[in-house]
Amino acid sequence: MKKILKVFIGAFLVLGVSVCAAEIQNIQIFSVDNTKGTINAKSIEKAFNASGVVVDVNNDMNSIFSKRYGKVHHKNYNLAIFTNPKLVSKLMKKYPSIGLITPLSMSIYEDAAKNTINISTLSLAGMARVTKIPVTDPDLIEYAKAVDTALHKALPNGKYLSVNHNTKSSKPLTTEFAIEFELEDGDTYVDAKDSFEEEFESELGPVGFLIPKSYKLQHDDYDFFDTYSIIRFNAIYPVSKNHPDAGAYAPFSVVIYKKKDEKEAHIAFPSIENWISDLDIRDEATAKAVRETHGKIKTILEELTE
Repeated sequence: MKKILKVFIGAFLVLGVSVCAAEIQNIQIFSVDNTKGTINAKSIEKAFNASGVVVDVNNDMNSIFSKRYGKVHHKNYNLAIFTNPKLVSKLMKKYPSIGLITPLSMSIYEDAAKNTINISTLSLAGMARVTKIPVTDPDLIEYAKAVDTALHKALPNGKYLSVNHNTKSSKPLTTEFAIEFELEDGDTYVDAKDSFEEEFESELGPVGFLIPKSYKLQHDDYDFFDTYSIIRFNAIYPVSKNHPDAGAYAPFSVVIYKKKDEKEAHIAFPSIENWISDLDIRDEATAKAVRETHGKIKTILEELTE
């Protein structure tokens, strides 16, 4: 036990995070003065890519929000998704739950009053929490360190802000389903999965979901391992008003995989309704939008896996 605790503390010290706090936070916010305006979402993307943490999508949400809702909440607000393919592949072998955070997400936002630019991502603790991968796993620690390196490269002289979010939840952290595909003559499991995903995708748009990107990952242990990055503007728009760091959770990921030695395929996503407690959302209309978003994606998957 002492050895495990020593590794746990060592991991956070390597990342430059204080372990003196009573609870380790699941979200981290890295910030720097940007009075001169020399740092922006594009320069941050370039720095991440140069650090080996690949940004696949980087969207200007103010452009979307202003057209859709006629109003924006922040001077600048971007949501981006990123991965480290090498580390994801290593973690897949041990923990299919890495798909729950593949890709990782971040919000990039400016505080006009303080002239700062900020990046919100999951911390090592947050990555371990939702995936149930041990916080002492060396590959997960390396992944968190890669994110930390990218943050420092993107925001030179930046620092982590104090965060005091709720770190516990009374609700399940993930929502999970299983299905056994029945193969028709000549079909493979990939064929059956493709048909399932085609139907899944067709159900998303009509209820307000968008797919910024999907991934088809390859590994010898799996018949297939796919993930989706999914967002619903009617949730993130109201949430981001008072909680711009919610970009550490949104877009969220849905993972669909089947191990070669198992009969069932598995589908899972991080439970969206946990945003309410995690971010201390008190506005009832905003909380309702979050619950509605969770309910809609859950209902779609329930119907498809019946």
